[in-house]
Formats: sequence, structure tokens, C-alpha cells
Amino acid sequence: MKAVILAAGAGERLEPVTSVRPKPMAPVANKPLLAHVVEATVDAGFEEIVLVVGYKRERIQNFFGDGDDWGTSIEYAFQDPRLGTGDAVLQARDAIEDDFVVMNGDRIFESELLQEVRDLRNRTGETLMAVTYVDEPELYGVVETDADNRVREITEKPPAHAIDTDLINAGVYSFGPDIFQAIEETSSPGELALTDVLNRYGESHPVRAVTYDGTWLDVSRPWDLLPVNEALLGEDESPSAETAEVHPEAVVHDRTALGDDVRIHANATIQQGVSIGDNVHVGPNVTIQNAIVMADTTIEAGSVIRDAIIAENVDIGPNVTIPGGKTTVCLHDTIHEDVRLGAVIGDNVSIGGAVSIASGGQIGTGSRVSMGSFVAESIGPETLVTQG
Repeated sequence: MKAVILAAGAGERLEPVTSVRPKPMAPVANKPLLAHVVEATVDAGFEEIVLVVGYKRERIQNFFGDGDDWGTSIEYAFQDPRLGTGDAVLQARDAIEDDFVVMNGDRIFESELLQEVRDLRNRTGETLMAVTYVDEPELYGVVETDADNRVREITEKPPAHAIDTDLINAGVYSFGPDIFQAIEETSSPGELALTDVLNRYGESHPVRAVTYDGTWLDVSRPWDLLPVNEALLGEDESPSAETAEVHPEAVVHDRTALGDDVRIHANATIQQGVSIGDNVHVGPNVTIQNAIVMADTTIEAGSVIRDAIIAENVDIGPNVTIPGGKTTVCLHDTIHEDVRLGAVIGDNVSIGGAVSIASGGQIGTGSRVSMGSFVAESIGPETLVTQG
């Protein structure tokens, strides 16, 4: 049985992180989200994977190649234009001859879920959809089931006041090839969601809910990257690369990850919940807490970085302060309160010395912030911020 992984989305809500990479390639615990999904798929025993790619697909193809380095065989299907998850599944049709499993490429789960869905399909031939319980069901597809655990209806992102269950679509399915005809027969005025297909398909074909209570991690908003990163770092000793160098007078706590050729200088402190990508230099007396620092970034002496996501090739000058903590964030015209977010800094940003960034701020790709500036609000890409 083949596994189809949907990885074509752009992830606009995760900008500026997704300005130069597709959402599934956003890193957590020093691996792209999609790498965690591929590893779980291989661990579940799938020997053939179809990756459906679209936005900046070369980033995914260059990273995974033909799958040989991952212990599997990977082929690619292309979605262009991107017309929703239902259409994305349809693009894999030429690679599918028999039953198959489908999953989202940006949600992290245990390999046991894939094994259960595959094995149940092999035994029963039923159409299956994994479901799980979450704290904020209004962010997802809320699932209503009957007494026999059959899916009655899936409602995408309903208002919180209209929800009477915490059960949601977990993003893992098993189908037969007949699902392709069902997709073609389901009309939609815009993008076609796979859940729209299943609502229609379920009118004549039972869809069984498979309840899952294991690890399930999702990134819907930029700040979601931080708790997912921390959860994946786990309780173990720091998994530092052999080429990482930590000064004897620096402190690196457990539940951190250091990439290749990382340099941590004297009196720097790397606290729990931090992943640092390849070729990152952390200067003396720097403090980093609850953060993702991507590759090729430099953080100079005396800077304090908390609750932050810092993309690749960022230069942070000395004595920069990102204080972190809880704040209110406006994302795509929606107000989110009590969000723990220091800042999201895009790729190729340069920040001068003694800059302070207000909690919740975003700095767009390629922007420049002059020495001594105070960044009080989010700024777009390729912007120059000066003092005063």
C-alpha cells in the first residue's frame, strides 16, 4: 500500500517563515515538519511514498530526492494551480493502482496511527478517517459521528459557540481508487477541500472514524511552531551534532538541539525548548529561551532572545532584546490574545545593535533594522527601519 503525503500548500498564515519555503519545510527540532511525517511513514512500514508538491516544490524535492536516503521510494505529483486538498489527492491518481493512505504533510503524529489505519483498511476495506480530541476544535474540521463511529458530518472551522464536541479530523485517511471519481464529481466554487468530498461521499459510502489519542501536533499559526518544537525535543539529553562547539563556560540545557557547525561562545545560555540550526554562531553572554534559530544565523554578544522564531541567514547585532512573553497578535484580521510570542523574523534580515523588538512583532524577509531602533509593530519585507 502506498502513502500519499499532501505537501503543496504555501502556508500564508506562517509568513514570513513561509516566504521562501513551503509550510511543510518549516523546521521544528532541527527538521522540517515534513521530515517528521516521512520518518513516521517509513517507521510504519510504507515502502512507497507519493509527495504531492506545489508551492516552492524544489525545496521539498531537493531535500528528499528519490527517498533512498530515507529508506523508502519517493515519487512526486504536482499540484499547479493549488486548488485545495481534494484536488491535491486527485493529482496522485496516476501513481495509485490500489488502496492507499493519505495524510497531511504538516501534522505530526506517531507511526502507530498509520499502521492502524492501513491494517484496518486491509481487514475491512472501509473508507477511514482518523479523528482526535483537541483543546481548540474551532481551528480545525470538527467531526460529528454516530453511535457506530461513522462520520456524519465534517464542518471546517466553525465558530466556537456552535461547537458541541472537541473531536476533529486528524488528517489521516485510507481510500480505494474510487475516491478519485468522487473528487471529480464534487463541485466547489473555489478550492475543493477533501472534507467536502468526504461529506458528499459519505452520503452513499460509510466513512469510519478511527479515534487516535497519541501524539498529534499541528502548526496553524506562527507561534504554534514553538510548542511543537519543544514537544519534539522531549525529555532527553541535548541531541547536539558532533561538529557543534560549546565553550566550556557556556551553558546548554537539556531539551535543546544544536545543528552542525554551531558555535556557542563563553557565558552564553541556551535554555530549554531551543533548537539551533546548522552553522549558527551565538556570541558571548547571549541568552536564548524557547526559540527556533534556523541555519546560517549570527547572534552577537549580549543579546536576549525569548519566545522567538528566527529564519535563515539572519544577522542579529549585539545587545538586541526580544523580551518575549504573552501578548496580543493580529493575524489575517483575527485578534489572538494571550499568545506567547517574542518575534518572528524572516530570512535574510539584518538587525543592528541595541535594537529592541516588542512582543509579537514580525520582521519581513530581507528587512534591515538600524542600530538603536525600537520595533513596536510588525514590518513587511524589504523594509528599512531607522532610529527615531
